[in-house]
Amino acid sequence: MVIPPASPMLLTRNLLYTGITRAKKLLVIVGIEKVVEFMIQNVDVKKRNTGLEYKLKHIGTP
Repeated sequence: MVIPPASPMLLTRNLLYTGITRAKKLLVIVGIEKVVEFMIQNVDVKKRNTGLEYKLKHIGTP
């Protein structure tokens, strides 16, 4: 899993957790240790505005 320096909004614990739990046999984290530590500490969750809820409610609606 490559973890580049990025916006703090993208460096979340949730993203790190997802990467770790998707690994089947082995996980290698490539990145700066301080960035990974920041991700572990960053419990801030932002609301994602994907429009998915709207799309699901209106599938097949003319």
